[in-house]
Amino acid sequence: MSDLPLGLTSPPAGYADWLADLKDRIHAAQQRATLAVNRELVLLYWQIGRDILARQASQGWGAKVIERLAQDLRAAFPEMKGFSPRNLKYMRAFAEAWPDGEFVQEVLAQLPWYHQLALLDKLPDADNRRWYAVKAIEHNWSRNVLVMQIETRLLERSGTAVTNFEACLPKPQSDLARESLKDPYRFDFLGLTEEVQEREIENALVQHVTEFLLELGAGFAFVGRQVLLDVGGDEFFIDLLFYHLKLRCYVVIELKGGKFKPEHLGQLGFYLTAVDRQVKSEHDNPSIGLLLCKSKNKIVAEYALGDRNQPMSIAEFKLLESLPVELQNSLPSIEQIERELAGCDMAMEDDAQ
Repeated sequence: MSDLPLGLTSPPAGYADWLADLKDRIHAAQQRATLAVNRELVLLYWQIGRDILARQASQGWGAKVIERLAQDLRAAFPEMKGFSPRNLKYMRAFAEAWPDGEFVQEVLAQLPWYHQLALLDKLPDADNRRWYAVKAIEHNWSRNVLVMQIETRLLERSGTAVTNFEACLPKPQSDLARESLKDPYRFDFLGLTEEVQEREIENALVQHVTEFLLELGAGFAFVGRQVLLDVGGDEFFIDLLFYHLKLRCYVVIELKGGKFKPEHLGQLGFYLTAVDRQVKSEHDNPSIGLLLCKSKNKIVAEYALGDRNQPMSIAEFKLLESLPVELQNSLPSIEQIERELAGCDMAMEDDAQ
């Protein structure tokens, strides 16, 4: 039987495409409306917080005024949430942390209120807060992902891999390539011990490719594992191959289960040459190599890269990050990260109770 309601015939030609277009436009309008509401809410909260600060400073009002204000605002606007004493204190802290109204209006108003609270709770340093706020907007992080990036010290790890990009790549590509990599990479989401072999790590990374992509950072797209290269009739296999959308180049990743050795770069360089000749198109930039090892001597790594004319980098990976137990317990689970990346947790929490 037909799924159409009674009295309706099959849709005319072109109807399905038109319906799909309408759905996209409606969804986009809903998103714009949500962003507009959020922007006004964040600006309102900042203004309320600024007023509280100013009056407490100039008129000597004590902390009890916030309790009174919460009660009066709730009575005046019973349908609105967010006027709890705790949230009003957050508004004051928000205004105190961000005195630059222009930055709040142009940048922070793009982030939901509960992102703002995460920045306030997790980061006492203003420069660090600013960096994570900009990155959250740039990469469209959910609140849980933002918290995870803060707690795993993304800022301290970004752009710290040993590379030869400055000598091998033109600016600004060399700067972007360097900032796109980090050291160390944390693979503690795999649940593996230090004794496992390279192939076991590789298998686990592919099984958890969603988390692996999140750890690699924005712009990486997974191409394949054990990618076959036929060179003169001999077969070679790349551990992991990615493509970086912003750099517009392939990224060859080789895993080494032990300490870095200079000879590892010979194999990586061979793979880069093969990928550039057989895989990349004329529109792609030269491929980049990332050697991931359990440990490295930084000076040895710098020496090893010194005479290489192909863009390469060397970084460590940590299977079990040495974090305090209480911090490990506060990190989001794999299931939470997957839900965040799928966009399932789009609704804002009701109140800061």
